[in-house]
Amino acid sequence: MLVHTPRRSAVVAPVTPATVGPVTDAPARPRADLRRTAERHLSTPAEGVETRHAFSFSGHYDPKNTHFGALLACNEELLAPGAGFDEHRHRDTEILTWVLEGALAHRDSCGHGGVVRPGMIQHLSAGSGVSHTERNVGGATGPVRFVQMWLQPDVLDAPPAYGLRRVEPAGGGLTLLASGLERDAGTDALRLRRSDAALWLATAGPWQPLPQLPVAAWRYAHLTAGTLGYRTIPGPKGAGRSMVPGDSVRITGDAFADPTAGETGAELLLWEMHSPVSYG
Repeated sequence: MLVHTPRRSAVVAPVTPATVGPVTDAPARPRADLRRTAERHLSTPAEGVETRHAFSFSGHYDPKNTHFGALLACNEELLAPGAGFDEHRHRDTEILTWVLEGALAHRDSCGHGGVVRPGMIQHLSAGSGVSHTERNVGGATGPVRFVQMWLQPDVLDAPPAYGLRRVEPAGGGLTLLASGLERDAGTDALRLRRSDAALWLATAGPWQPLPQLPVAAWRYAHLTAGTLGYRTIPGPKGAGRSMVPGDSVRITGDAFADPTAGETGAELLLWEMHSPVSYG
């Protein structure tokens, strides 16, 4: 059975990214690894449910693809009317959800309930343990589509926390959605229990470049709308690549140069991560 979780969300004004201090265990070389949405593992864990997994997840296991940086999961979800995930439990996971179409209903064992719609971000910090359900909202005549991302925390066994906020990004800008960085403590961003990671929303109008993106050893970019072109590395030796909705890029170092929107603009979710998953 596939597991999911809702989270906290925040309305955040556009923010200028800043470089965090020295990075430990940095990747050996710059790379922009493009993964097409059709390459994701497709599962149908329940009637009316389709999930495309970016990493090993639930019954799907690929030992060479278990995480990137501190990111453990990035799932593209589609729930038909009346479909959803029955009650299931999570622990010590930061779970964020961004809805693309329709409405997602959440209810958990800590008494939180909410409906997540496009333009809203939900965050569940599972902490010491929480159970919840996620379903296409009652009475819906169309599907709900959303992206759900799981991040490894560096604070364990904490009380579960939940939040839901509407995001109102300025067109052609960079909006901070969630962060555990001390740098962002004074902003309205949701507070992650990971001290060196942040989630951003980057947007650009037709044929416009994306705003300056934050610098980090590990960055994960997921295109949610429009089209996007970029060079694999800076300079003339960087090969040109293009992205459509659902495509993602795993970025190390200064790869992913000159990202520019196509004819309908672009919307991109970007994880900024300064250390990888840690075990033990």
